[in-house]
Amino acid sequence: MIETKRLILRTWREEDAEALYKYASDSRVSELALWPCHTSVGMSREVIKNIFAPNPYSFAIVLKTTDEPIGSIGLVPKDDEHHSTNDAERETGYWIGRPYWSNGLTTEALTGLIGFCRDNLSLKSLLITTDSRNIASQRVAEKCGFRLFDEYTYEGVSSKAYRLYL
Repeated sequence: MIETKRLILRTWREEDAEALYKYASDSRVSELALWPCHTSVGMSREVIKNIFAPNPYSFAIVLKTTDEPIGSIGLVPKDDEHHSTNDAERETGYWIGRPYWSNGLTTEALTGLIGFCRDNLSLKSLLITTDSRNIASQRVAEKCGFRLFDEYTYEGVSSKAYRLYL
């Protein structure tokens, strides 16, 4: 668990499926995050069981005031990266529900994850990849000290890669 001023980053639980569906069923969120829009609570439950739960570094972004998961952040599993990584480097990914955009919460969550990685993992750097159109995600990365180092195409999508040395 990672705690910040307004958030708790914790492992996903099956009982989070309804909250996950509430935000992951918004195509405005999924389109720029490059994953399929959730079509049912059952689909969200399967994502928790089969994608989030097996990854020890996949965290629900939970608002302290409501105890509701409103997004996700974590390290991309090895071999699932969207860009090649250096030795001792991991790719991180994040998204947050539309009602919480532009409130600094994603920046706060990423800052917490960076601290966790720096203090607990033997990593030298973190990588973030974004759809070139996802200006908000790029701004979050830049606010947290990541620097653009590559523009490339991933599965037909114009993308950008950012790196932060820990």
